[in-house]
Parts: sequence; C-alpha cells; structure tokens
Amino acid sequence: MDLIVYLAGEIHTSWREELKRKAVERELPLSFVGPQENHDLSDDIGENILGTQPNNVIKDDAASSVNNLRTQVLMQKSDVVIALFGEKYKQWNTAMDASAAITLNKPLILIRPDSLVHPLKELSNRANITVETVDQALEVLAYIYE
Repeated sequence: MDLIVYLAGEIHTSWREELKRKAVERELPLSFVGPQENHDLSDDIGENILGTQPNNVIKDDAASSVNNLRTQVLMQKSDVVIALFGEKYKQWNTAMDASAAITLNKPLILIRPDSLVHPLKELSNRANITVETVDQALEVLAYIYE
C-alpha cells in the first residue's frame, strides 16, 4: 500500500529532501507532494498565466489563486499531511496548510521545535500527533506499515 504524503512547511531549507531520502533508505512505499518550492515561480505564476498585473496586490492575489488551487488538488489527493514549523521563517503558509488538512479530515503530523509549543498549542491539539523532528515524523509513517 503506497501512501501519498503532502509535505507542508517552509521551502527555504532541505527538510523535504532529508525526509524523502530517509524514506527511500527505509524502503517505505511513500510518494510525496507539496507546495511549489520554486519561490520565484510561486510569486510569478499569476502573471505567467494571466499577464502583467496593474500592481503588486493584484499580482499577489493572482498568484495566490493559482497556488491555492494547486495546494487544494494535491492535498485532497494525499493520504497524510506533514506540516513542519521551523524557528527561522514566517510560518503563515504552513499554518494555512495544516488548518486545511484538519478541515479536509486528513491525518496530520505536526513537526515543531520545543520553542514553538506555546504559539502552536491549539494547532498541535488538533493534529493527530505532534513531534519535534523529521525523524520522528518518519517513524510515525513507518509504524503504519508494521
């Protein structure tokens, strides 16, 4: 049984590659999807499709529409969502994706460091499980197959 895992979270570090590599090493039957990781493409996709927009607000709105559609399609096709909250970057998109997973009744694994326990307490309470590391999240997925 293969599972599709949506990897929500910041796109500036290599946590996704680390998790994917470790899943392959463990021979777990997982496929991965997630947000657009090319930041420039994500920001420009609205104009790429609709043409130059009159200002940055409308440009951002056009890009958001396309990105939200992409996220909705991929998340609905996923079996489980992992949402990683790191300490360095703003996490608005991660919070939105985690909330969408909860709304869609998708199993949610939340990864957050100890320093974010308090700010994420309500979201953590709604997740199926909260862990602190990518390795722990992978252990949860591996347990499904035991």
